[in-house]
Amino acid sequence: MTISHYENFPVASWLLPAKIRPAVRTVYAFARSADDFADEGELSNEQRLELLNQYESELDNIELGNPSASALFMDLSKVIFEYQIPIQLFRDLLSAFKQDVVTKRYASFESLQDYCRRSANPVGRIMLHLFKQNTPSQEMRSDLICTSLQLINFWQDVAIDLNKSRIYLPLADLQEFGIDESLKMRSGDAWRKLMQFEVNRARDMMLQGSSLALELPGRFGYELRMIVQGGLLILDKLEQVDFDVFDQRPTIKKTDAVKLAWRSLVM
Repeated sequence: MTISHYENFPVASWLLPAKIRPAVRTVYAFARSADDFADEGELSNEQRLELLNQYESELDNIELGNPSASALFMDLSKVIFEYQIPIQLFRDLLSAFKQDVVTKRYASFESLQDYCRRSANPVGRIMLHLFKQNTPSQEMRSDLICTSLQLINFWQDVAIDLNKSRIYLPLADLQEFGIDESLKMRSGDAWRKLMQFEVNRARDMMLQGSSLALELPGRFGYELRMIVQGGLLILDKLEQVDFDVFDQRPTIKKTDAVKLAWRSLVM
């Protein structure tokens, strides 16, 4: 499997200590492949759910101490036991991926938050366990950062998700700002006010959690600073393109490296 993209995971970064990287790769392989079952290819919904159910059965085997024939789950079992990671975090990820198969709209921000609690927050908590930095306060701030990152990804990818018949903007927010569910009104004051509202919401969460990056030791702390500043930079870029995410998807470019490094150093 190619290690290339899982938005909330610092995969094998040079900033991570070498001894942690194999565990990160293993957890990433689990998350990426399960996410792909839910979202990629031409599988039917039934096939997607069956593959995710198979992963859930493998988690059951780990919990029961039963051996697995899968190299991935043999490695995952070692990681879970070595770092004492609650297996529920992996179940939460699978629950969110299953939800992606069948849920294309979110009525309220609260329902979207619940999805993020299972799709994004476990990633941060798993990383905290790998570094043995998992106090309740650290987990709470990690949740804020990870939910914010997930929301930023949604706001960045409104057009991409719409092409998949998905809308992550809460329907209650669309209604409040006078935007039809078709999202045809994707310019003008109403759209800009809606997106500014959502951007402010994600930025506030990120800033509330950002002190965690200053508290974590060594390279892990600096890695998290880069992640926090990357998320905030995407929000800045959304504002700079006047929220025209249909024609100008904001991304982090190589030319942003110096800016990100500087922002991370002066946090």
